[in-house]
Parts: sequence; C-alpha cells; structure tokens
Amino acid sequence: MKTVQDLVAEAKQRIREIDHAELEALRARGVPLIDVREPAEFAQGHVPGAVNIPRGVLEFEVDGHPAVNCVKDPALSHREAPVVLMCRSGGRSALAADALRTLGFAQPLSLAGGWMGWTAAGRPVEQA
Repeated sequence: MKTVQDLVAEAKQRIREIDHAELEALRARGVPLIDVREPAEFAQGHVPGAVNIPRGVLEFEVDGHPAVNCVKDPALSHREAPVVLMCRSGGRSALAADALRTLGFAQPLSLAGGWMGWTAAGRPVEQA
C-alpha cells in the first residue's frame, strides 16, 4: 500500500520542478501559470497573473477552462509548450504536472515549494 507522500515522490521523479527565478523567466516569456489550489485558497492570495484551475478538475478543464469562456486557451492548447503548475507546498502541483504529462503535455513544470515557498521568499502576491 502506498501513501500520498509515495505518490508525490513518484510524480516528482517523472516531472521537473522549477525554482522562483525560473518561474519568473518563464512568465516573462508568457508561459502560463496554473494554480491548482482550491478557489478559497487562491482568493486569499496568489502569484500575479496565475489562473486558478483546482486540482480536482484540472484534467477536465485544462482545455476549456471557464476563465477563458470554455474556449481553448491558446497558451494551453499547444501541448509542446511549457506550462507551470503550483499549489500550497508542491505536492498537488507535482501530481497535476504528472497528470498533464500523461495527457500529452511535453513540458509540465511544478513550482518547488509552492505558495508557501513563494511567500516565504517575499515574492509578489495578488489578492482576489
């Protein structure tokens, strides 16, 4: 029997985690950032420009998220392009990145340390 920590550790072996500097460089190039936390968590604060697609519905909504009026977001429709995922601590985003990898995304990335690491480093935040 596996624990959730086992699942996260296995996912992290199949995906790539990035640090804050790499996230900022990717965002400057227009790479989308998906925050997979729950809407209430996202509303309390998030990385500026992040799109909220909760982990529980990611696989169903990644191609037609309501934030883009159920129309494929061009930034997410090209599965060869990178996409960054983040959560509270890095566990859910690792699982989410692994799920997108399974769905054919070539470069799903996870923000190491997640929201907690981002805020602890004094990075900019936005509130809903």
